Amino acid sequence: MTTLTDRYVWAASRSVPESQRTDLERELRERIGDATDALVETGRAPADAERMALVELGDPAALAASYVDRPLQLIGPRYYLMWWRLLKLLYSVVLPIAVAAVAFAEILSGADVGEVIGSAVGVGFSLAVHLGFWTTLAFAVLERSPGKGADLAWTPDMLPQLPELSRPGRRGELIGSLVFLGIFALVLVWQQFGLPWVGALEAIPLLDPELWSFWIPYFLALIVLEMLFAIAIYAWGWTWWLVVANLVLNVAFVVPALWLFTTGQLINPEALEAMGWPWGDAGDVIVPVFVAVVIGVAVWDVIDGVIKTVRGRGGAMPTLGRT
Repeated sequence: MTTLTDRYVWAASRSVPESQRTDLERELRERIGDATDALVETGRAPADAERMALVELGDPAALAASYVDRPLQLIGPRYYLMWWRLLKLLYSVVLPIAVAAVAFAEILSGADVGEVIGSAVGVGFSLAVHLGFWTTLAFAVLERSPGKGADLAWTPDMLPQLPELSRPGRRGELIGSLVFLGIFALVLVWQQFGLPWVGALEAIPLLDPELWSFWIPYFLALIVLEMLFAIAIYAWGWTWWLVVANLVLNVAFVVPALWLFTTGQLINPEALEAMGWPWGDAGDVIVPVFVAVVIGVAVWDVIDGVIKTVRGRGGAMPTLGRT
């Protein structure tokens, strides 16, 4: 068996309940092996025979659906899989970008926090409904249109790549990153109304309210970009382009954040006074330590991305004139 068979078995088994995967994998490998051997005995080359056996089995998603008696009839069996794949793509790419663009436009127009959140949620909900409705309607019309329609013949070239065994927890990393970034964005907005878990700051913003004129919306936009970056890592794994993007995002966050902090523009003076924590002489120690920690974390994040890219490609860093 070659990687082509492995890819087919993985594509089919990932959509069935875990309790049934082992049996399906074993059955599929036996069927593919028997069919391939039979074709080889007729004079076919092993690679061609394997490919013909996979074509005969058909789309692995459809095969898995039949294995667990799951009907594909929301639109109709002919176009169901194409409709489902397109809808997932639209919801995972178009929807978040549109919501982020609307929120950013509202911020630039000078809207307050409530208006920004309300507009983003409203547009997101409306767009989700429209994407689902019009996509479904288009496929329903296509399903009922006369003629042969689009060429939807499945081929082994459409098989997904095997998941990278070196990073089996990539999905967990994505979920963790999105949850952390979401909480970070929530706290960034929430602190404007005070921090109820900090007694002295129940009604006092931690960050200087003047930052809402530009810098806090800027950091919220960076958080959205970081979320899209995390999704890109999950989808494609580390590449040199994403290493560069990671470096740019780190610089875009660290440089203005440290500049605001060291010039005294970041923390709300009323918050410092309420906490009874003027910098005083302690600033000579706290400021350098904070700056060093932030820079160190950012540098390690960039280095970690480079290491993962090198390991994922099974080689060393590229040099000029060679990739």
